[in-house]
Amino acid sequence: MSSATPHRLPLAGTLRLGRPSDIWFKPALSVVAAVAPPNLTLLALGRLDLAMYTMAGSLCALYGHNRPYAARARALAWVVLGMVGGLAVSLLAAALATNAVVLVTVGAVLAAVQKTVCDATRTGPPGNVVLTFISSASLFAPQTPGQVPGHVGLALATGAWAWLVGMAPGLLRPHGPERRATAQALNAAAAYADTRGTADGHARARAATAAAIHAAWQSLLAAGARPDRTRRALEQLLVRAEVALVAPADTDPARLRAWARALRGTGRVPRVEAPRESADELLGLAAEQAVPPRSPWHRLAPLAPLAVRTALGCALAGYAALALGVGRPYWALVTAASLYQANVTLTWSRGVQRVVGNLVGVLVFAALAPLAPLHPAALVLCCLALNFGAEALIGRNYWLGSVCVTPMALLITEFARTQNPAELITDRIVDTLVGALVGFVAAVAVTNRRAGDRLERALSAAEAAREHAARLLAEPQPEPRALESARRSLAAALVDLRTTADAAAGEWWQRALPEDRVVLNEQAGHRTLAATVRRQGLVPQDPDSHQAPGRDQDRDRVQDPGRTTEDIRP
Repeated sequence: MSSATPHRLPLAGTLRLGRPSDIWFKPALSVVAAVAPPNLTLLALGRLDLAMYTMAGSLCALYGHNRPYAARARALAWVVLGMVGGLAVSLLAAALATNAVVLVTVGAVLAAVQKTVCDATRTGPPGNVVLTFISSASLFAPQTPGQVPGHVGLALATGAWAWLVGMAPGLLRPHGPERRATAQALNAAAAYADTRGTADGHARARAATAAAIHAAWQSLLAAGARPDRTRRALEQLLVRAEVALVAPADTDPARLRAWARALRGTGRVPRVEAPRESADELLGLAAEQAVPPRSPWHRLAPLAPLAVRTALGCALAGYAALALGVGRPYWALVTAASLYQANVTLTWSRGVQRVVGNLVGVLVFAALAPLAPLHPAALVLCCLALNFGAEALIGRNYWLGSVCVTPMALLITEFARTQNPAELITDRIVDTLVGALVGFVAAVAVTNRRAGDRLERALSAAEAAREHAARLLAEPQPEPRALESARRSLAAALVDLRTTADAAAGEWWQRALPEDRVVLNEQAGHRTLAATVRRQGLVPQDPDSHQAPGRDQDRDRVQDPGRTTEDIRP
């Protein structure tokens, strides 16, 4: 049975505040550490007019805080190159073109490229929005061809400083990201164990636990191929989280939470007894081989509708702002670029958050504007405080972070010259409303029929992974490493299925989705996953273990698909 996707525009919960991120202070402190030295240096030299170019590199410190340091080094380097490359294109266009329509078009194309590349490479928060903000604002900065190399050089130099800031915590806590990812998996497993696998919300908790465990394994694998004692201890803890996923009724949630608490700080990682003598088969290479890495080009194809949405929405928002006589059309362009999420429903929610945050932020700017003429130092200090506040608050809800981002962006325009606050406020309100409205209309107009195709492929992949695991279970003595690889592949396929189903469910103008088939496949997949874990000797055999792993034995309810929706933050 398939059901049509409802076209709803949710408001309930859109502005609700969530819990702060476990590491909210890390990006907040990092961006201050990256921005303060260049800006204070420019203040001392009396050249705050160059702050936009140094900010371009400094803001790269916002990226990569969830990645292990080996992977973070590569990711930050690419972010810096992407930021500097976008800035160079924008400055060159600003120097060579004088037509505002041409500049808006260049900005829209850049925004689409940045969005697509960030999503394809899973760059993570803050995603493409910071890149688009810098490149779009630079399009309308007065520029000559001779100035471009120097301005790009400033961005590259501060980008290198941001790279050092991002990598510095690794000197004190080299396994910090892996420890946090493992702790999150343990806490998620504890929450699922609390349901005993049958209470209300158990399907949702199970999906969240599977996703957290998968993310933790990916974090450990991204740390590099050379395992050490800490990494192996973390792997053993992840195995315990996996056991909780398949045997929640036999798991002690308090113990899992105690292990998660012990992973905070720099203390010794808890050592747990290996579930079986040959537990090494669970670790290392088998996990790495479970899901062959897909090339970025393979991930680009499904993003084509999103790229078209971004290009069209940003271009039309910029053109509309120009038609209304707004002097800073790039604000409308950036507003549109910030909306686009995995589907139309999430795009709507982000639009509401963006409008509310910007309007409140304009009021904050009105209160801070009198400080700008007092002394340039007051301007710099205000921007540093707002940088910190934006990163500290945005994890609780996007609109709350926007309350700090908006006045900061407006104050940055004061670095070059003092401007009329009333004019800035008016332009920002108009651009916000125009960008949000036109951007959302573009999201509705550009259909993403590939969402249904991606769901069908994810279903087929999950079915194939389950059948492969079931065939191995049917063998009298399956090869341990093959069984472990099959288990990892099935777990990854189930996580991908749930993520794809969530994205497709919020997309409009497509054929009815096979929601019941998704739920039944998840149920059968998790039963097979449990049978695989029991066959490996990680938990005791249950009385029903002799039954075929794909048979409908549990009591999961079809009407409770356990759908979870992740609010992707820039």
